[in-house]
Amino acid sequence: MSTVSGVNEVEGKVAIVTGAASGIGRAITELFAARGAKVVAVDANDDVKSLESENIAPLVADVTADGSAEKAVELALTRFGKLDVLVNNAGRILYKPIVEMTKEDWDWQMQTNVTGAFLFSREAAKEMMKRKYGAIVNIASYAAYFAFPGIAAYTASKGALAQLTRTQALEAIEHGIRVNAIGVGDTVTNLLNHFMEDGRGFLVEHGKKAPIGRAAQPEEIAEIAAFLASDRASFIVGSVVMADGGMSVAIN
Repeated sequence: MSTVSGVNEVEGKVAIVTGAASGIGRAITELFAARGAKVVAVDANDDVKSLESENIAPLVADVTADGSAEKAVELALTRFGKLDVLVNNAGRILYKPIVEMTKEDWDWQMQTNVTGAFLFSREAAKEMMKRKYGAIVNIASYAAYFAFPGIAAYTASKGALAQLTRTQALEAIEHGIRVNAIGVGDTVTNLLNHFMEDGRGFLVEHGKKAPIGRAAQPEEIAEIAAFLASDRASFIVGSVVMADGGMSVAIN
């Protein structure tokens, strides 16, 4: 099996990827499988079933629900025999000013972006600790550090995810488990489609504000996830690797 880089960095690994039905999660799932990994692809959307293959086991599950993380870990073990990697990608976004936001709005945002990641990280780490080996990659955002009006709940959730990354990294490294995150910039996905007619188009246009002058494609983020999940990233612990086209270092 060959790749553009000539490196199959995740070959032989077994991974869980959440939010795998579309966007970044689907790109990660497909890239991992193409490079020789086995993947449990988790999503609340039935569309995840279309990923079924010899190397991909879909699981329809809500990451925030009790038992979902346990089911994903069990599926990895029963179908593929082990668990090496977790990618916490499942996420959503709320655009609403703080004074208009309800507690239900706030909870809706936090449950997937933070609670889901916590639940899956906890259960994956329990299994990885048995083998003293593993990698967890959290899909964070430049919104973990920076903001613009209307996304308070989202920035709070991604900030929390960055801190979850750092704290678990310190707890897990003595067990041979590396935990890192990716600070993702505007990426052309369906993230905004639940409240915006042309969410993908908005992301394309908003991405032009970055110094690089464009938004990312999901496959570009998948490449970084594959690297962080691999042994090539063996000395990277507790980092939020920024992949935002320079947005986080620009003064606008």
